[in-house]
Amino acid sequence: MASTAPAVQALVVWSDAMLGYDFGPTHPMNPLRLDLTFRLARELGILDAEGVRVVGAEPADDEVLATAHDRSYVDAVRRASTTGEPDLDHGLGTDDDPVFLHMHEASARIVAGSVRCADALWSGEAEHAVNVAGGMHHAMADHASGFCVYNDAVAAIRRLLERGATRVAYVDLDAHHGDGVEKAFWDDPRVLTISVHESGRTLFPGTGHTADLGGPGARGTAVNVELPPHTSDTRWLRAVTAVVDPLVRAFRPDVVVSQHGCDAHGSDPLTNLDVSVDAQRAAAELVHGLAHDVAGGRWLALGGGGYAVAQVVPRAWSHVLGIAAHVPVPLDAPVPEPWREHAAAVFGFPLPTHMGDDGDVRVRPWSEGYDPADDVDRVVLATRQAVFVWHDLDPLYD
Repeated sequence: MASTAPAVQALVVWSDAMLGYDFGPTHPMNPLRLDLTFRLARELGILDAEGVRVVGAEPADDEVLATAHDRSYVDAVRRASTTGEPDLDHGLGTDDDPVFLHMHEASARIVAGSVRCADALWSGEAEHAVNVAGGMHHAMADHASGFCVYNDAVAAIRRLLERGATRVAYVDLDAHHGDGVEKAFWDDPRVLTISVHESGRTLFPGTGHTADLGGPGARGTAVNVELPPHTSDTRWLRAVTAVVDPLVRAFRPDVVVSQHGCDAHGSDPLTNLDVSVDAQRAAAELVHGLAHDVAGGRWLALGGGGYAVAQVVPRAWSHVLGIAAHVPVPLDAPVPEPWREHAAAVFGFPLPTHMGDDGDVRVRPWSEGYDPADDVDRVVLATRQAVFVWHDLDPLYD
């Protein structure tokens, strides 16, 4: 691992080729969310800030894909993306993951972007790296799932381990459980996976329960905070700070990898949480701070879910980009008028005027006490009681 100062503050993976990951005009994962994000980030001056380097990515080759997937599955994706024929044994051709032309290349390009980020961090080329087209956390070794064909997060973490990292912390803030990443590292004590998500009792994929702690040789390295529907800003942030902060500090990873799916927002059409852009920005700041405090600044930020395509995703991910570039965008900053005019012309409805939602980002620290009448506090305590003992932490006080 390089010890010199990084040449780049933030390596950002982006090119219009990323828009090729497109399940069709009626699918919730509309690539317009990426186009609008980078239009907004450019209007805000983030992509032109000093120390930001924007790079593209060519599709990952089979050797890289094999670090996350069975070769037979990669062959199945390539075949389906050429013939257009479903392969339901591999989850291809479902409503969630319909087959589209060049699906293999589009999915492999996302993987290459996240692996490129991992390389940049470990070599010392960049302090932070961002691929908001990534975060495909549901894809499994042998099948597609939940809008995810290839799992770029798994490939990036495996690259870091291959390059010499001894511990990697993965923090997943998507409303859906990060099941594909958890499963990949279930038996690997080198990788801490923390998922803060809506309970699987009310939301896909139905997993991510408090008692799921990792395999026999990696107990306590799988962490799940399963929140009740309608959890809003202050209680969501309380859960994030009370679980993510102490565990990542105790684990002391070489690199922090985070997934910033913004579908926990109250206006997201597919989920039942109520988390503002403001709170999501605060969580990104927390993760960024942890990377500096315990991982030498090495932070890889990924995108993920987010289906309020114009109203939420561009603002939420522009905040992530701004934080990574060390040019954070204030919540009261106006959304640039040229961007609003463009987005309104595309969607036909008014867009937000400011970069925040006027959300409540006050956090009640866990040290102030546990409220047994609060359903989120009960979830947080259950998670802490299940996991903290494996990290020599006190669930009531640390």
